Amino acid sequence: MASTTSLGTSSIAFLPSRYLSSSSSSSSNPSIHTLSLTSGQSCSRKLYGGIGINGTKGRSRFPVVNVATEVNSVEQLNTISKESQRPVYPFAAIVGQDEMKLCLLLNVIDPKIGGVMIMGDRGTGKSTTVRSLVDLLPEIKVVFGDPYNSDPEDPEVMGIEVRDRVIKGEQLSIVLTKINMVDLPLGATEDRVCGTIDIEKALTEGVKAFEPGLLAKANRGILYVDEVNLLDDHLVDVLLDSAASGWNTVEREGISISHPARFILIGSGNPEEGELRPQLLDRFGMHAQVGTVRDAELRVKIVEERARFDKNPKEFRESYIAEQAKLTEQITAARSVLSSVQIDQDLKVKISRVCAELNVDGLRGDIVTNRAAKALAALKGRDKVSTEDIATVIPNCLRHRLRKDPLESIDSGLLVTEKFYEVFS
Repeated sequence: MASTTSLGTSSIAFLPSRYLSSSSSSSSNPSIHTLSLTSGQSCSRKLYGGIGINGTKGRSRFPVVNVATEVNSVEQLNTISKESQRPVYPFAAIVGQDEMKLCLLLNVIDPKIGGVMIMGDRGTGKSTTVRSLVDLLPEIKVVFGDPYNSDPEDPEVMGIEVRDRVIKGEQLSIVLTKINMVDLPLGATEDRVCGTIDIEKALTEGVKAFEPGLLAKANRGILYVDEVNLLDDHLVDVLLDSAASGWNTVEREGISISHPARFILIGSGNPEEGELRPQLLDRFGMHAQVGTVRDAELRVKIVEERARFDKNPKEFRESYIAEQAKLTEQITAARSVLSSVQIDQDLKVKISRVCAELNVDGLRGDIVTNRAAKALAALKGRDKVSTEDIATVIPNCLRHRLRKDPLESIDSGLLVTEKFYEVFS
């Protein structure tokens, strides 16, 4: 079976300096700033999730002004809020579970992969790893005061109100903020997830009064569902439809409101508590299997690291600042080169042959495998996909799409790997 790339605390090699030069930024940049784009200056347009593409020249259609707040006071408030938040275990400190960490990193680099389903034994660090991912993500530009985290440079990820303001020529106030990680509780109602329309206000005042839900808050961020296999099926359908289309539509009593809802959907669960329906599993881009660590020395190391964190979370986090910064730089660099990564036609044909011979329904398996292989090549600092990249990601992209055979004793991931070597040999 192909060995996956290790993603431990020191095993990820730095990218060459030519890839990292564009990601460096001054630490003194304020949280709120003024953008002045005039003719002849380049404007870097980004897709949601921060994936960079080639910039365009010309005057910006989105004028920007400063928010009427003192920058120093805003930075002070940000510092206070960060210090008062519940401490998060550092991603770089997580020992083992390389398959899960790789799938999460690839989805952060290319959110269009379609999210991750993490299934494994209880107490294996699934929730801890997912929640630690946010610290690695760079800040994004959002329109100040907008509940949908609208991207001021991409109309496709703008709320309707912001788009109308742009069309009218109004100036937009821009704020830099961390990417949201939204936890979806199992007991959430559909109104809490999708948002609610105030029918009374709509009828009496003729105004579309909309209270945004969790999908609005998760736009351009991460939506995490722990124990997703216990979530009501109709809520899972809503989540997957929004994740696939990038928009959430709420209709009540003849009133319809839509808003952007592009997010990385991450689900975790214990297979002992039940499986997801196959058609729902297929909507997740990648599937990571997490097992309990059996090596005694490694288990001791995990216990000791956790004890250090519980004793003094601040000191423990500070000891991993450098390694966290390295991972952040790698993610930023990989996003910047992702659009230039190429995959040979011969490799594309072989990927599709694997999918066809495994009787994978639909074409999502082909698409996700191509995207994941490109993201892995970008993470390694290369501009061309290799056979090794495909071997690393293809089990995670296809294992949950195979039809279940109750008489089959072999793991579905091993079936994918065997078929891969049969086709690619």
